[in-house]
Amino acid sequence: MLHSQIGPIAVHFPERIETNDELQLLNPDWDLPLIAAKTGIYSRTIAAPDETASDLAVKACLKLFEENNVDPKSIDYVLFCTQTPDYPLPTTACLIQHRLDLRTTCGALDFNLGCSGYVYGLSMAEGLIASGQCKRILLVTGETYSKYILDNDRSIRPIFSDAGAATLIESQEGTALRGFQFGTDGSGADTLIVADGGARTRSCAIKPRNRKRWNSRLYMDGPSLMSFTVGAIPQMVREMLAREGLSPADVDCFLMHQATRKMLEHLQTAFGTDEYHLPIRLENRGNTVSCTLPILIDDLRKEGRLAAGSTNVLVGFGVGWSWAGCLWRA
Repeated sequence: MLHSQIGPIAVHFPERIETNDELQLLNPDWDLPLIAAKTGIYSRTIAAPDETASDLAVKACLKLFEENNVDPKSIDYVLFCTQTPDYPLPTTACLIQHRLDLRTTCGALDFNLGCSGYVYGLSMAEGLIASGQCKRILLVTGETYSKYILDNDRSIRPIFSDAGAATLIESQEGTALRGFQFGTDGSGADTLIVADGGARTRSCAIKPRNRKRWNSRLYMDGPSLMSFTVGAIPQMVREMLAREGLSPADVDCFLMHQATRKMLEHLQTAFGTDEYHLPIRLENRGNTVSCTLPILIDDLRKEGRLAAGSTNVLVGFGVGWSWAGCLWRA
């Protein structure tokens, strides 16, 4: 029986790089050194005003095709994860299919799932391949959270970046991805939310549980997200490993959604591990939402860190609340 494997990855960042020094000049009252110590972020990549998630995604896909000699006509399905679609409708994945000149017999769908989205996408790709429906899938992520954030929003502007990433998921003999586990708790929906732009009017939209101090469309309650993460993620990973007959000591790398340094350090403590085995790569990347995991994998591969046959844990968590994990044999 065929299963899925994470193939080549290509990443595209916008041209504009916004540094903490720039933010400090624009906002003299901000304590950027303190903010950076907590977030681990010193610069971010910001999409141009007319640059969308699909623009970043398409450039990542074209880079993937060119660098790995991939025939676009060999793609059977496009899975596009974004929370900043080009339009409420049509489906952005359909626009990507057309711009990449993929076959008209190619499937294409969007799924609106942020920081856990990459693992969810891997699960969907595994299902399509294991069921015999597809052999080659493009798992694409693209985010432009910066378009939701005002320039003077101290709570989230220093954190979020824009990016696009494309992963080729291919069929192979033997199981590379296994042990998928998911979590959902919609009671946390108000802790990371854009409450306008959908069908629900502002007057009856979800209200944040804590005071909203900034006027950005995107609202984030950092402390509540931290509490959710340090409670749910270690428990899920331990259950997932136990189900597969493994312990944390059997894991070569814990590949976690790159949220903030403080959050990832809490997870390092929870698993009794260090930065080598649970990497933190935020300094010049920022939090790119659904793109953080493919960017992290791409970085580590270039460093020769993900040896063939290594056992790795992939985990995404955040907005929703939503979380997901799996085991990956590289």
